[in-house]
Amino acid sequence: MDTVVETPLALKRRARKINKALAELYPYAHAELDFRNPFELVVATVLSAQTTDVLVNQVTKILFARYPDARSMAEAELAELEAILQPTGFFRAKAKNVLALSTRLVDEFDGEVPGRLEDLVTLPGVGRKTANVVLGNAFGVPGITVDTHFGRLARRFGWTTSEDPVKIEFDVAELFEPKDWTMLSHRVVFHGRRVCHARRPACGACAVANWCPNYGEGEKDPVKAAKLLKYELAPGNEALLAQLLAETHRAAEIRMESQRRPA
Repeated sequence: MDTVVETPLALKRRARKINKALAELYPYAHAELDFRNPFELVVATVLSAQTTDVLVNQVTKILFARYPDARSMAEAELAELEAILQPTGFFRAKAKNVLALSTRLVDEFDGEVPGRLEDLVTLPGVGRKTANVVLGNAFGVPGITVDTHFGRLARRFGWTTSEDPVKIEFDVAELFEPKDWTMLSHRVVFHGRRVCHARRPACGACAVANWCPNYGEGEKDPVKAAKLLKYELAPGNEALLAQLLAETHRAAEIRMESQRRPA
């Protein structure tokens, strides 16, 4: 039996159907790192490597209370930064990065985070992924953020075959209008964390199953799949989901409150 090759136009149409379905599923999608300004976002994103956003948010609350801007953090003692950042893992390297990053901001950019990708990627610990996170969420500049979740789903959706984050970014960018890039990133990452897991995706409870070429890689039974859902989609979190859907403009605040509640 001959394999049907998807044309570029068909791929683009299918990709945009997936994005539309994810937009309907996650109207409250947002950056899950807590921040109040570009400096807090760039530091939080650097710290998010190899750990969870929930843990980073707990640590940065302490970190930014003590060092609220680049100038104060550039004057911090390395040992003090290491002590605060220890729960995030790789804390020695991360402490050196945020100290060097803050020093570079003070020395080269008058203490302010630059709003251009070519400047951001010169900062210690900042690559294209972090730069796109900052541009899209702190400056309103469209960008595609390729983390492990985004890369996994982009391959499962057939948007790319690459493992290289930069190639994935460029492949996916061809399929969507720039105005959609930032929110697309949030939606895909949300879906990867809640439904399309790495080891056992909840295929039977997936809103985009009709357009996924890898449907069936995970649990297809709807009842069993529903039990695999996480965060606000998980069984027992109906009230949280209803609140997020009713108050999408407060989604980040609502999520923060839910994560502070005792388990």
